[in-house]
Amino acid sequence: MSLVEPPILVRERLFIGNINHAAKVLQEGDDEITHILSLLSSASISFFSEWRANVSIKTKEIRKVYAGDDAHSSSNDQVHSENSAVGNEKLLYLLEHAGPELKQVRMAVPLRDMENENLLDYLDVCLNFIEKSREEGSVLVHCFAGVSRSAAVITAYLMRTEQLSLEDALESLRLRCESVCPNDGFLEQLKMFEDMGFRIDHASPIYKRFRLKQMGESYNRGDKIDVSKFGIDPGTTTENFPSETAANSTRSTKLYRCKRCRRIVALQDHVISHTPGEGEACFEWKKWRSGNPFNCSDEGECSSIFIEPLKWMTEVEEGALEGKLSCANCDARLGNFNWSGIQCSCGSWITPAFQIHKSRVDLSAL
Repeated sequence: MSLVEPPILVRERLFIGNINHAAKVLQEGDDEITHILSLLSSASISFFSEWRANVSIKTKEIRKVYAGDDAHSSSNDQVHSENSAVGNEKLLYLLEHAGPELKQVRMAVPLRDMENENLLDYLDVCLNFIEKSREEGSVLVHCFAGVSRSAAVITAYLMRTEQLSLEDALESLRLRCESVCPNDGFLEQLKMFEDMGFRIDHASPIYKRFRLKQMGESYNRGDKIDVSKFGIDPGTTTENFPSETAANSTRSTKLYRCKRCRRIVALQDHVISHTPGEGEACFEWKKWRSGNPFNCSDEGECSSIFIEPLKWMTEVEEGALEGKLSCANCDARLGNFNWSGIQCSCGSWITPAFQIHKSRVDLSAL
């Protein structure tokens, strides 16, 4: 371990490194680095010993936090694997004391270095941890090679804290560490992060399109769909809405009601816009490099709207590939869904598609 080169200082009290750097700090301790952000395919500390047999690291768990759920302490709750669910949620991060005297604080985020990996949903916890760690001491952000995952998160941190574009933030990082190279999928998501104003805006059409694409890819891989990511049923009372959803609903100027029974089936916030007449091409992610795919013309020529999956869609929740969308109150047919896609009347091919026929709903103000 003594031959390991030191991690690279990116900003004051902020370092970037690889698994060797992290292992050295966690085994031997470090007077300067007080916090470690681990971005590896597994959050478990056992990843280090599986990577190198002679690595033994002392840890004491603080808590586990699952996406969309409160913190869960392993001392009080059933132990769950990273891919099992607490309320059908994956592990967001593991927080623990680590090091020979348990002086370091380690946040472990299960993140793979793959283009289709969801980076956006981990950014807030990572950036908040970096900020807090720099206030309390110094933080090492590492992945396996110190090239892609750690670089992507630090780039996002520079974008947010210094109000830099993706290009400028990455160039600034490369002045300190020439080898950094986030994968193309991460770069596309960092561009979305920039376009959303350096925050994760769940109400943004950019984020909604991304989330829908992620769900479609997950379904096509044969994974079980995480129904907790479905939108809140707008037909329930606003008192039951989470605060963020309620806040979003108050900004909506339109809502869609079942024509037969008047139940609310969707808010304007749930509508996923598309570019009329461009077919499958309107969903090409290369659009992020050449222009904004959300500058859509009036959707008046479309006979349907396409929305994000909502919690009243029973057949979707049950895992069907395709089927009818029926009103949860009167069972009137409202439209169709298909994970493989549906063509809109305007010619655009929407994948995956949750289609509501305009003839089956009435549009009114909230």
